[in-house]
Amino acid sequence: QVELVESGGGSEQPGGSLRLSCAASVSTWNAFCMAWFRQRPEKEREAVASFAINGTTDYADSVKGRFTVSKDNVENTLFLQMNNLAPEDTAMYYCVAKPPGLCTTKQHATAFPYWGQGTQVTVSS
Repeated sequence: QVELVESGGGSEQPGGSLRLSCAASVSTWNAFCMAWFRQRPEKEREAVASFAINGTTDYADSVKGRFTVSKDNVENTLFLQMNNLAPEDTAMYYCVAKPPGLCTTKQHATAFPYWGQGTQVTVSS
């Protein structure tokens, strides 16, 4: 069983930055594809960033150049650095994981069996 716990959400003004963290309970998490999804009000869940086992990262077009996903393998933590935030980034953000295989932001939420509880990000002036 993989347990994922997100933290770091909050309120920020447009143009500001936030850093989300995801602590994973499983010691073998390096064998998982990791990603960040978000769900904006009245929208479906969408992947914004992924981190494959080989270190390859992928980003949704809407966040490219603004968001950066990274891992700390010593602390079993996944990060999402979000810069130049915009009101349309307001959403619940989820840390997710799946077994090895295709690992990109093009995958549907149903491909990921492990989900954290989510952390809210609100961007407004």
